[in-house]
Amino acid sequence: MDNVCEEQVFNTIFRSNSKTIFNYIYYKYGNEEKAYDAVQEAFVKLWENCAKVAPEKAKAFVYKVANNLYLNVLKAEKVRLNYASNASTSSNPESPDFLMEEKEFKEKLDRALNSLPENQRTVFLLNRIDGKKYAEIAEMEGVSVKAIEKRMHLALKTLREQIDGI
Repeated sequence: MDNVCEEQVFNTIFRSNSKTIFNYIYYKYGNEEKAYDAVQEAFVKLWENCAKVAPEKAKAFVYKVANNLYLNVLKAEKVRLNYASNASTSSNPESPDFLMEEKEFKEKLDRALNSLPENQRTVFLLNRIDGKKYAEIAEMEGVSVKAIEKRMHLALKTLREQIDGI
């Protein structure tokens, strides 16, 4: 029987889950460095508790630990979502009007995403940026697929109201 204490089993769990767990924590709280730290520490905790955690429970264990670690770091601190701006920079000179419109749209999108409740923002970003299916997000959040569908519906409704053209 596989055991999380076996290096190969642990490495497989790490490789298949670390990026998604990082994104989950990052989208939820908006701080890249602290999300990275929480994920690293969560995997250290998994290794320290490897004999107590069955391989099929390891993913849920790391999600829960990373989330709890981050909550401990947060305390009462207000965190603003600051997701990475991957604005494409082309070699063609773009008109100042276009650049201004793009900047205004990005600011409007940032404000709209920040105005969403944390659970809606997390679902929206996991689905639209990471391409996660509702079932995967439901498992991460520990809720039903119906709850995820509702959160996404509300997020899209709010975003449409706040941003023309989405």
